[in-house]
Amino acid sequence: MPKMKSRSGAKKRFRLTASGKAKRATAYRSHILTSKSRKRKRKLRGPHLVSPAEQRAVRIMLQA
Repeated sequence: MPKMKSRSGAKKRFRLTASGKAKRATAYRSHILTSKSRKRKRKLRGPHLVSPAEQRAVRIMLQA
Protein backbone atom coordinates (compact mmCIF):
# COMPACT_ATOMS: atom_id res chain seq x y z
CA MET A 1 0.00 0.00 0.00
CA PRO A 2 1.47 3.43 -0.88
CA LYS A 3 2.44 5.97 1.71
CA MET A 4 -0.24 8.50 2.75
CA LYS A 5 0.62 12.05 1.75
CA SER A 6 -0.50 15.16 3.59
CA ARG A 7 -1.83 18.07 1.54
CA SER A 8 1.21 20.28 1.03
CA GLY A 9 -0.98 23.40 0.64
CA ALA A 10 -2.55 22.75 4.04
CA LYS A 11 0.85 22.00 5.55
CA LYS A 12 1.97 25.54 4.68
CA ARG A 13 -1.18 27.25 5.97
CA PHE A 14 -2.15 25.44 9.17
CA ARG A 15 -0.43 24.23 12.36
CA LEU A 16 -1.88 22.09 15.13
CA THR A 17 -1.89 23.28 18.73
CA ALA A 18 -0.94 20.96 21.60
CA SER A 19 -4.65 20.23 22.18
CA GLY A 20 -5.12 19.28 18.50
CA LYS A 21 -6.91 22.39 17.26
CA ALA A 22 -5.84 24.00 13.98
CA LYS A 23 -4.25 27.46 13.94
CA ARG A 24 -4.29 29.73 10.90
CA ALA A 25 -3.07 33.13 9.78
CA THR A 26 -5.60 35.90 9.24
CA ALA A 27 -6.72 36.96 5.76
CA TYR A 28 -6.54 40.56 4.45
CA ARG A 29 -3.12 41.30 5.92
CA SER A 30 -0.84 40.83 2.91
CA HIS A 31 -1.05 44.00 0.81
CA ILE A 32 -2.71 47.43 0.36
CA LEU A 33 -2.17 48.09 4.06
CA THR A 34 -2.21 51.89 3.68
CA SER A 35 -5.97 51.92 3.24
CA LYS A 36 -6.59 49.85 6.37
CA SER A 37 -6.80 51.52 9.76
CA ARG A 38 -4.28 50.91 12.53
CA LYS A 39 -6.93 49.28 14.66
CA ARG A 40 -7.93 46.90 11.85
CA LYS A 41 -4.33 45.87 11.15
CA ARG A 42 -3.72 45.30 14.86
CA LYS A 43 -6.78 43.03 15.08
CA LEU A 44 -5.51 41.00 12.11
CA ARG A 45 -2.21 40.28 13.83
CA GLY A 46 -1.40 36.99 15.53
CA PRO A 47 -2.68 33.45 15.08
CA HIS A 48 -6.38 32.56 15.07
CA LEU A 49 -8.10 29.21 15.39
CA VAL A 50 -9.90 27.57 12.49
CA SER A 51 -13.67 27.61 12.98
CA PRO A 52 -15.17 24.56 14.73
CA ALA A 53 -17.05 23.61 11.55
CA GLU A 54 -13.77 23.33 9.60
CA GLN A 55 -11.55 21.78 12.33
CA ARG A 56 -12.16 18.17 11.26
CA ALA A 57 -11.49 18.85 7.56
CA VAL A 58 -8.21 20.64 8.31
CA ARG A 59 -7.05 17.87 10.66
CA ILE A 60 -7.72 15.27 7.95
CA MET A 61 -5.70 17.29 5.44
CA LEU A 62 -2.76 17.52 7.86
CA GLN A 63 -2.56 13.77 8.57
CA ALA A 64 0.47 12.16 6.99
